[in-house]
Amino acid sequence: MKQKGMLQIRGGRVVDPAQGLDERLDVLIVDGRVAEIALGIGAEGAAVLDASGAIVAPGFIDMHVHLREPGFEHKEDIESGTRAAARGGFTSIACMPNTNPVIDTSGVIDLIMMRADAVGVVNVFPIGAISAGLEGNEIANIGSLVEAGAVAVSDDGTGSQDNYVLRRALDYANMFSVPYISHAEDTRLSADGVMHEGHYSTLLGLTGIPSAAEEIHVARNAILAELTGTPCHIAHISTAGSVRIVREAKARGVPITAEVTPHHLTLTDACLTTYDANLKMKPPLRSEEDRLELLKGLQDGTIDCIATDHAPHASSDKQVEFPLAAFGIIGLETALSLACNELLHKKVLSLEQLIEKMSLAPARILKLPRKGSLEPGMDGDVTIFDPDAKVTVNPETFASKSRNTPFGGWELRGAPVATIVAGHVAWNARATARAKA
Repeated sequence: MKQKGMLQIRGGRVVDPAQGLDERLDVLIVDGRVAEIALGIGAEGAAVLDASGAIVAPGFIDMHVHLREPGFEHKEDIESGTRAAARGGFTSIACMPNTNPVIDTSGVIDLIMMRADAVGVVNVFPIGAISAGLEGNEIANIGSLVEAGAVAVSDDGTGSQDNYVLRRALDYANMFSVPYISHAEDTRLSADGVMHEGHYSTLLGLTGIPSAAEEIHVARNAILAELTGTPCHIAHISTAGSVRIVREAKARGVPITAEVTPHHLTLTDACLTTYDANLKMKPPLRSEEDRLELLKGLQDGTIDCIATDHAPHASSDKQVEFPLAAFGIIGLETALSLACNELLHKKVLSLEQLIEKMSLAPARILKLPRKGSLEPGMDGDVTIFDPDAKVTVNPETFASKSRNTPFGGWELRGAPVATIVAGHVAWNARATARAKA
């Protein structure tokens, strides 16, 4: 990842929403930065990557990933997780703090950064815990976390249940200009629920999680963001009510943003009739009505970006009775194909909108310098993909250590071609295919 030199990307269709650019051009990267975008660049001595027939976009950023290191390396680690990201077309990922130990001290961030530098193949940005141990009782030392490299603070996996502690934490975070990423869940309401509360939970005899468990916290977060001025980002938004609350808050000028996962855009609670534990996640798959409102929210800008909530689990965590199975699925290696298949080709989003929601928008939310655009001077992070390539999802070929996906066997249209990080080819599907041939 640290290699320098010259790389010329030739023959692709360059689409960069930040510059309003959409035309066939070459991209030259020198010493890790974009040096020039033009047709027919002459760069003697540069390595050449042929992007003919493919889209050349600013590097995609997944702002919601569970790398599981430290503490749960049997599920995923920084090496396997970043390789999965590269194969999925992501040049940067932000890792959530619910590790063991929790990312609530600068020492844990130092460990993650050291490991990412040693074995990672894409950029890794740590997210610090908003409270000590993610227990919600004592504010973490946010200043030291930011100084060590945290790009945000979060309560992901637990949710903040104490409104007073959260308000003070937001005041603290605002001093360091970092956003709060919210896992919106009232745990008293969600209790021991395992799927969405509704028709199908009754039909299947499974305890439901009401939409209100999410919506109450989304509304509270909007109020506290307005009060403190601290940017609040709603992770994995899943209900129509949450979309409505975010839309209304944005209309008032509240500093609030939201992300949605490919699985919440694609699947519903009706899929759970198979009792497949790979369909168990939190927040749960909601109703078809909710799914359609998520699509509308993505179209009208209420939902800012797409993130995977990549949550690896060992097979033993999933190969149990549905109520006992762990929450979460992996998503780094299926997100781009699902986005092309379900959003681009079904005309939910234009190509430019899709790229913006997977590159520029997360870069802006996390305030990542030199990310999200191919403008000269920006980092040489590039995602190259073919929106028309046909793929069949095969979890056994994943770079991730885990296999917990409900999309195995799905035939999708759209796939990553190559992932470039600071001018270094982190992954190249065409080269891999040639090597196998």
